[in-house]
Amino acid sequence: MASERISQFSHAGFVFDVIDSGPLDGIPVVLLHGFPQRATSWDAVSSHLHERGMRTFALDQRGYSPGARPGSRFAYRIGDLVSDVQALIDEIGAPVHLVGHDWGAVVAWAVAAAHPGSLRSLTAVSVAHPGAFLKSMTSSSQALRSYYMLLFQLPFLPEHLLSRRGGLGERMLRGAGMSRAMIETYRREIVADGALRGGLGYYRSMFLAPGEFARRVSVPTTYVWSSGDTALARRGTELTPQFVTGPYSLEVYEGVSHWIPDERPAELAASIAARVESVDPPRR
Repeated sequence: MASERISQFSHAGFVFDVIDSGPLDGIPVVLLHGFPQRATSWDAVSSHLHERGMRTFALDQRGYSPGARPGSRFAYRIGDLVSDVQALIDEIGAPVHLVGHDWGAVVAWAVAAAHPGSLRSLTAVSVAHPGAFLKSMTSSSQALRSYYMLLFQLPFLPEHLLSRRGGLGERMLRGAGMSRAMIETYRREIVADGALRGGLGYYRSMFLAPGEFARRVSVPTTYVWSSGDTALARRGTELTPQFVTGPYSLEVYEGVSHWIPDERPAELAASIAARVESVDPPRR
């Protein structure tokens, strides 16, 4: 494993930023953020994992790292997002424990399906296996909850609506449970820093390779879902075991909003650590 800190790495003509922290010889855990957040959303969770002897690599993904913001929606296909994460794992130099929240969970599921040998375990937060998510559209309220995904397909208008102070975007985020401090971080890290268009690219590319979402996962997996999530119905949790062939566990956080890493960092870190330590016992 890399004996020096990794703050950046290059892949596919882009430069990606990484927050590498914790003990240098710690068990490697890669953390993937979702929309509309960046790697800093893992700060509180990371500090708890460091106390358990883990080294965390929080990646600013494609569209978010200033050096990796392609303009075309075709640059955000799931295969490209997966290759970015695999490039980081290659840079680390050892199989890792992978954790993803929101869109980061979608990417993490896909990495686990495509590169099981690169992972020791998977912890997916909030978003069910993409195949289960798609199936839930026809058997639950999920399609209604996902209306915004169609809105995001429009050109230019979503950027306008989501960048206005006090506008639709901020009202949506508040309705989903974001705190005032989180909204301020969104304004600073996403809107002001120019990452909004890249984040929307994930939604705009999701129909380009639908077959990629149905692949099953064999690595040891924990899925964490919260009952207060206004965007994700319970049905996806019920269908997810159909898409996991390896050891699997579900953890439900009652009354917690979509923003689990921000709202319950210690509890989430404990869930991640339990999955990690089921494969790699704590180092003494």
